[in-house]
Amino acid sequence: MFTFINTIHLPKAINPIKMKQILILLTATLCISNITNAQTAEDSVKAVVNQLFTAMKNADASMLKEAFADSAVLQTIRRKQDGTFFVQDEKVSDFISQIGMAKKDSLDERISFETVKIDGPLAIAWTPYKFYYAGKFSHCGVNSFQLVRINGRWKIQFLIDTRRRQGCD
Repeated sequence: MFTFINTIHLPKAINPIKMKQILILLTATLCISNITNAQTAEDSVKAVVNQLFTAMKNADASMLKEAFADSAVLQTIRRKQDGTFFVQDEKVSDFISQIGMAKKDSLDERISFETVKIDGPLAIAWTPYKFYYAGKFSHCGVNSFQLVRINGRWKIQFLIDTRRRQGCD
């Protein structure tokens, strides 16, 4: 037999309080599932950025190439002698070649993830860093990444960085 309770027909054996508990549990499960998926997307973006720096440290050109989209753009903001700034372009292929020729463990860029934002197939990552060459501090700055999701995988589409020797603490 069914009883009419709050416009929902429930078997007499199901208590309305139990039903509320079940609905709350289901809602919480769905919310946790959505949060887990968001963390997974952020983690996958971070994994590609970390892949770049692992490849640099290991002087692994093929691993490095896998991190970039085919049409990726690589730039750095530099300072002229007169103190003005300019943007310098670098071919991704040249960067990959230089890294591949480096001695393993000589390039050590230590980053932190300050910001990661994702909107569908587009992501950004803002990563302050300190760069060490052959174990000695060289410079610091910030990397600004734009990543795109291509065929289910995140790739670096655009990378621009700053470089300085002061204010690195």
